[in-house]
Amino acid sequence: MNKIVVLGSINVDTILNISHLPEPGETMHMHDRSTAGGGKGANQALAAVRAGAETSFISKIGNDHAADFMMKTFKDDGLNIDHVTFSKTEGTGKAYILLQDSGQNSILVYGGANADVTPADVDEAKDSIKDADCIIAQFEVPNPAIIEAFKIAKDNDVVTFLNPAPAQKEIPTELLNLTEIIAPNETEAEIITGVPVTDDASMDKAAKKMHEMGVPTVLITVGDKGSYYSMESGKTGFVKAFKVKAVDTTAAGDTFVGALMAKLDHDRNNIEEAMTYANKSSSLTVQTKGAQNSIPYAKNVEI
Repeated sequence: MNKIVVLGSINVDTILNISHLPEPGETMHMHDRSTAGGGKGANQALAAVRAGAETSFISKIGNDHAADFMMKTFKDDGLNIDHVTFSKTEGTGKAYILLQDSGQNSILVYGGANADVTPADVDEAKDSIKDADCIIAQFEVPNPAIIEAFKIAKDNDVVTFLNPAPAQKEIPTELLNLTEIIAPNETEAEIITGVPVTDDASMDKAAKKMHEMGVPTVLITVGDKGSYYSMESGKTGFVKAFKVKAVDTTAAGDTFVGALMAKLDHDRNNIEEAMTYANKSSSLTVQTKGAQNSIPYAKNVEI
């Protein structure tokens, strides 16, 4: 069983069901509105623990009703929340998801307490990081906290996994040099490298650029097509997605990340098997509306 630490965000999602994205100046009615737990960090942590990994979460929430709602979900799933702390100045993060009839979504995020995560918060969790097999982070908490966490991890032979979302065009060099695995989607890969990811050749080109930036292993997810990997050794491959009818793609990428790292060996020799499991998990996620409620448990993932 892998031991995972996730450093990341907690959001309460408000999902707005619409037929299509409104044009500038257009007023339109929603079909429905609902609220669910979310945040890339929380989603990835729950995906990891539901896939069978012993998972600890480093994050920050507000002292509000939304926090009570989220903490109950974490406890029910057996997620270690010893290092989920309360912000003295900010409320729990919020996300507003525009969910189209096609299943595609657009997301607006208010950081709230997520923006209050500091290197000092990470230092409080250093024993958990030292004891882990892998630490996962995204860009919904400040970079200094991620850099501190990855420094602790690298000093203790813990795999560092960066999901560069929301995308940043200029990722700090120090952070890239501390990152062992980077996993953007095709849009994020283009923002990072300047290479439009449209086919096998462009995936190879984008991956090469990320290797040149200092990252040994590159994964690029390409939605319902599947996921690509490239290692510094020259080994590359593509794992096809499972074909399903998507009703909501929210948390699909987060499910992939958490499920993958729950199964990936330290030496990454089983990368295609782990990616297949992660793709299958994501295919289940997209068949249910919502974020955390749609993330599957290992008993439901059949390869």
